[in-house]
Amino acid sequence: MSKEKKSFFDRLTGTVNIKDEKMILEEEESEGADEPVTDKLSSKHTPTADLSWEDEQDAELAIDMYQTADSVIIKAFIAGVSSDDLDVNITRELVTIKGVRKPEKMVHDEDSFASELFWGSFSRTVTLPLEIDVEEADAVQKLGLLTITMPKLDKKRQMKLKVKSNGN
Repeated sequence: MSKEKKSFFDRLTGTVNIKDEKMILEEEESEGADEPVTDKLSSKHTPTADLSWEDEQDAELAIDMYQTADSVIIKAFIAGVSSDDLDVNITRELVTIKGVRKPEKMVHDEDSFASELFWGSFSRTVTLPLEIDVEEADAVQKLGLLTITMPKLDKKRQMKLKVKSNGN
């Protein structure tokens, strides 16, 4: 059973199912039983420092999405991202979050002891489970946590219209 191996970032942000991760590791162990697992993990799953963050494709942003009685809420960690480098687009059915996490200072490979933080562009498009009121949506960033609050569109709401006379 050949599964596509997920990137380090996907596993780090939790976008990989734990069961899938265990299956991938078990497959790797069975492919090379004479090679120690720790060597395999360090060589195959550690990001390489020679890759430039600008050359990579957008990473997928991990989110939490839930509903309250009157709203749909999306939360995402975006620590280190300026509001100027963040773009949130909302329609009644979709939410797209795009951004760029720029490194403050590039460190030479020979001076680096560990390089595990994600730098670069990320995006996430989510199909909403129900329609929302785009006009009343709100996005707030506090302590590196983006919270998007979108009021639900009340399709059952009724309103009486007053009939205007044309003078007839």
